[in-house]
Amino acid sequence: MTDRLTRRGLLGGLGGATAAGVLGTPHVRASAGPCTEAATPRPLAPVNREAAARHGVEYRAMPQAAVGVDVESMITMYSAAEVAARRARLIAYVWKRAGLPTRLPRVQTDVSVPLLTALPHLRRVDELSVPLAYGMSSKVYHVLPRPPGNGRLAVYHNGHGEPLGTMLTTVAPLLQRGYSVQIHAMPYMHWNAPSPAELGETSHDEFARRESASFSALTFFLEPVAVALNHAVRVHRPTSVQMVGLSGGGWTTTVYAAIDPRVTRSYPVAGSLPPYLRGASPNAASSIGDWEQRGDTLPGFYGVAGYLDLYVMAATGPGRRQLQILNRFDSCCFSGIGHRSYVAAVAHRAGLIGGGGWDLQEDATHDGHTISPYALSVILHDLDTRRDERTLSDQRDHPR
Repeated sequence: MTDRLTRRGLLGGLGGATAAGVLGTPHVRASAGPCTEAATPRPLAPVNREAAARHGVEYRAMPQAAVGVDVESMITMYSAAEVAARRARLIAYVWKRAGLPTRLPRVQTDVSVPLLTALPHLRRVDELSVPLAYGMSSKVYHVLPRPPGNGRLAVYHNGHGEPLGTMLTTVAPLLQRGYSVQIHAMPYMHWNAPSPAELGETSHDEFARRESASFSALTFFLEPVAVALNHAVRVHRPTSVQMVGLSGGGWTTTVYAAIDPRVTRSYPVAGSLPPYLRGASPNAASSIGDWEQRGDTLPGFYGVAGYLDLYVMAATGPGRRQLQILNRFDSCCFSGIGHRSYVAAVAHRAGLIGGGGWDLQEDATHDGHTISPYALSVILHDLDTRRDERTLSDQRDHPR
């Protein structure tokens, strides 16, 4: 499809680099909920003037599509009970009433992965293999830090072929801080590239033909996260689970954190916009999204919970929190400032439902499609200074 090809074409030329000599962004702050404020303020930095000069007024002005929109009415949950009921319906849609997977992956411990050997503070790498339907499979690398660790688990999810440099620069400081990290790639991307024995498909849009009343191809995206997390909980017993994702991995982070309360904090980067803003994004063609990301292709899923609902679901429940990060000058997708139209409404609703908090950080320090050094500093600051989440053992509502 044109939008997918445009987006993939853009990704191929990005290289993951951020603009040189940049710092900063305005902070779109409207957090709500009982989270204890950090002892030190969140890192702030000015708009990158060189990047801003390369972009027109559409990157600084609210799009017409956002004017007069009743965002509050688009958020359809008002209580923790409604969140739980909607979560159950999403899980039933994806796994056809079988429930969130409880199975475990195949595990090979202490494997050699040249891509990862240079990571500092690395103790070992375990390879988790997750067999999926139709002969597909997903590989997850679980990297363990040198002792002493901090007992916490971070899940990192890469996107639609984004360069792996961003993955490495995100995982490295997490290891340094004592996190064990599970590293995911999307279907058909990086180490999950299709083999001749698999579907013979290379596009997520082709998953549409697998969707039926008895099977959802969304399992190809979400089941590896659930199964790998089952392994971590069973074997390593983390005190909490954090999830970070870029682009398509940001979409995965948004959706998975909404359906599995074991994820206590989530940081989707350049991963989504609500549908009313996608066509108004300065790079609209590549902001429409692949098959898995659209309500027109998956009305049964997004009819249960739209994107604004998913944001709220990921941010509610005792000790839970989501910080969405969007790049104002993103060279791929979801750029501009249209997101400012929903920040207050989402944060307010998450606060009313209670237990956690939601916020958004606008990153105007660069014009790449990446997790910038600034965005990474914000994520690490949030992880380092907010200690108010409950441990997994305290959570009564997470899937067993």
